[in-house]
Amino acid sequence: MGRVPPGLLIMSAQRVSSTGTPALFVTLGMLYFAQGLPAGLLGKSMPALARDAGLSPEWIGLLALPALPWALKFLWAPWVDRWGSGKPNHRKRWVLACVFAVMLVLAITALFPREWLFGPGFALLVALLFLLNLFSATQDIATDGLATRLLTPDLRGLGNSIQVNGYKIGMILGSGALLIMVGRWGWQGTLASLIVALLLVALVVWRFREPREQIKPRRPVTLRWWRRQLTLFWWRPKMAVWLVILLGYKVGDGFGTRMIKPFLVDRQWSLEAIGRLDLVSSLVGLAGAALAGVLLMRLSRKLALFGFAGLQALSFLGWWMVASSEADHWIWPVALFEQFADGLSTVALFVLMMDYCRSGHEGSDYTMQASVQLFAVGAFTLASGFSAAWLGYAGHFLLAAILCTAVIMAAFFWQAPLDGNAQKVTP
Repeated sequence: MGRVPPGLLIMSAQRVSSTGTPALFVTLGMLYFAQGLPAGLLGKSMPALARDAGLSPEWIGLLALPALPWALKFLWAPWVDRWGSGKPNHRKRWVLACVFAVMLVLAITALFPREWLFGPGFALLVALLFLLNLFSATQDIATDGLATRLLTPDLRGLGNSIQVNGYKIGMILGSGALLIMVGRWGWQGTLASLIVALLLVALVVWRFREPREQIKPRRPVTLRWWRRQLTLFWWRPKMAVWLVILLGYKVGDGFGTRMIKPFLVDRQWSLEAIGRLDLVSSLVGLAGAALAGVLLMRLSRKLALFGFAGLQALSFLGWWMVASSEADHWIWPVALFEQFADGLSTVALFVLMMDYCRSGHEGSDYTMQASVQLFAVGAFTLASGFSAAWLGYAGHFLLAAILCTAVIMAAFFWQAPLDGNAQKVTP
């Protein structure tokens, strides 16, 4: 393992001691779990519930609009990084405030019947989902900054594996498990269970001792300062290629998966059957994310990033095959493989995003990259319903596979910012 150059070392006060590393991993896992709950609700449960309620694919695709805060969070990320910086538990306080805000939104949502929300109250549902994503996105800024600051480069593979696994467990509860629970416990009972789960997250975060950040003299956060930080981040060697990768890496995945649940509903699958499939396939996704953490300690960044992208493309060729036939016996293996590939590729992408962050700007740098990536994914997700309506499900999944494959071309022009797993190539 290479030595981290002195200029890139973070002050010892910013690092978690070896004895505190397990506590950090547990806390990060719980925080990303909390983010996975609304993501699963919006990205996976809502398409199935909406199609079951009779909404057209075009409207289901447009239901991605409440996720807009995730693409725009870079606008307020510098303020999250700066407000309270140097004080005890800087990012912890941001996280707790956002978790309680999400709980409040869920409690308000539970006051209204599900039938009314998907009917006359649809506008209110969209507004509540927007607030849910706004608070979750803000929590993500603080959490990403905490993770990037405290995880050493050699621990980022394992750390991001825990991150993705926590996120996927949250998505399991917010997607497949939620669809099953709605049928058994009702709408209000299901949302109440989500609130209880978030209370447990808040308890874990409250007990975590965040190391105090180094106090640095900083300029006030202004529009001019914000533009300068954008310039300093992107005006580095070979960042144009990385920008192309960020824009294209998860586009095919988001575009394709948006229509999987409506496709299954149109295949006459019940919500409970879809929930069971999503539950099991998400567990396989956890295995993929866990394996990625181990593989990234052994594989080069380039091989992992683009090799896993190839598996992602292959999974949507599988969905194209399923949609092109009348038989359903391939649905389970294809769904399992798609989630496995998603776990691998997501961890690889998140690790590289951390590698590109500058010391002292971890939260805003990571968020900026995530926003670029999510903006591209969101744009294609909005169009996914129109694609499925015009091309049919088979044509839609084939197009998703092509989009996943296209980004692999960038491998010929890209050089990883880390040599091996720990050493910066450029200062």
